[in-house]
Amino acid sequence: MPSLKDLKNRIESVKSTRKITKAMQMVAAAKLRRAQDAAEQSRPYTERFNAVMAGLSASAQGSDTAPRLLSGTGSDQVHLLVVMTAERGLCGGFNANIAKLARLRASELKAQGKTVKILTVGKKGRDALRRDYGDLFVDHVDLSEVKRVGYADAQAIAKDILSRFDAGDFDVATIFYSKFHSVISQEPTAQQIIPASFETEDGEEAGASTLYEYEPSEEAILADLLPRGVATAIFSALLENGASEQGARMSAMDNATRNAGEMIDKLTIEYNRTRQAVITNELIEIISGAEAL
Repeated sequence: MPSLKDLKNRIESVKSTRKITKAMQMVAAAKLRRAQDAAEQSRPYTERFNAVMAGLSASAQGSDTAPRLLSGTGSDQVHLLVVMTAERGLCGGFNANIAKLARLRASELKAQGKTVKILTVGKKGRDALRRDYGDLFVDHVDLSEVKRVGYADAQAIAKDILSRFDAGDFDVATIFYSKFHSVISQEPTAQQIIPASFETEDGEEAGASTLYEYEPSEEAILADLLPRGVATAIFSALLENGASEQGARMSAMDNATRNAGEMIDKLTIEYNRTRQAVITNELIEIISGAEAL
C-alpha cells in the first residue's frame, strides 16, 4: 500500500500533467482554426483543377503523344510510396493510421512481386516504418523547421518526385495522408499522382465530359499542367494533414485532460481513505496505551 507521501506526490504529478495537456489542447484548438481554414479554402481550387484536368486527360488518354505523366511508363513494376505524416506526436492515432495504410499497401505490392520504394515526409512516418521497411527508404523530407506549410514546400517535394520519375526510378507514385473531416474524424487516404488519375467533383474518374476546344492542343496543355497537378495534389495533402494533425491532437489532449481529472479524483479518494486509516490506527494505539496504564 502506497504511503501518504507517495500518494500526495502522485496527485501533484498528475495535476502538473493535466496542466500541460490542457495547455496543449488550447494551442491545438488555436492552430486548428487556421489549418482548417487553409484546407477548406484549397478544396474548391483542387476540385475545379481536377475537373478541368479530367476532361483534358479523357480526350488525350490513349494518344501516342500523351505526356508520360498521364500515360505512364507502360509498366507498374516499381512503386514509390510517399508517406506524409507529422513531425510531432501526441496526436492520437493520426500518424499510426497513415503508417498502417502505407504498410498494408507495401505488403500487398511485395506479395504481388512488385518493387517498393518509400519516401517519407515527416519524422513520425519514418520512425513508424523504419523497423519493417527501412531498407526500402529512398529519401526523407524534413519539415520540422517549417512553421507554416506553403506551396513552395509542396513544389520542392513535387520537383524531387518528378526528377525521380524522369530518371526512371519508379513507374507509379502514390501519396498517403489523412483527409480532414472534423475534430474527431480524419480519414487515412491513398491517392495515385503518377500516372495522373483525376477525379471529378462527384468522385468519378475522368470519362465523358463537356466538349471544349483548346488552343494549343490538349497534349501541350497537359504537358504544362500535369507537373503543377502533382504539386497541387501534394500541397492539398499537406494542408489536409495539417488540419487532421491539429484536430487529432486537440481530441487526444482533451481525452488526456479528462483522464487526468478522473485519476486525480481516484487518487484523492485513496489518499483520504489511507489518511483516515492512519489516524484510526494512531487513535487505537493511544487508547490501547492508556488502557494498559
